[in-house]
Amino acid sequence: MTGRYDHNIDAKGRLFVPARIRDELTSAFHLAPGSGTCLTIYSQRAWNRLVERYEALPYAEGKGLRSFFANTARCELDAQGRIVLPKNLIQYARLEKEAVIIGVEDRAEIWDKALWEKEEGLALTPERVEALMGDIGL
Repeated sequence: MTGRYDHNIDAKGRLFVPARIRDELTSAFHLAPGSGTCLTIYSQRAWNRLVERYEALPYAEGKGLRSFFANTARCELDAQGRIVLPKNLIQYARLEKEAVIIGVEDRAEIWDKALWEKEEGLALTPERVEALMGDIGL
């Protein structure tokens, strides 16, 4: 998944998921707290890989992820291509009315627009992109 998509969250907590992101998802997917102040949309395939890695952890290490799983929601798109964002996840990501959905390889992230623009401003500089490309051998 790639790209940036700006959409509004309506009064009922619904967010439109762009077609390019929907095309990568199955009919059901998972919405979870993300790394940073965002939410992560996992396709079923990506979710299965995450669960496999979790199951391979020793119990003592894995129990720290209880609250992550407790605050993850299984979602389905409505007929208009929207998902309902649970209130606890809206609060976690500090989402207001304007949201940004970004594609991040095998998953997508939902950010509050102002928070994303701040994050992106720190990360998207020519020097930072060059360093990141060097880190992956390009």
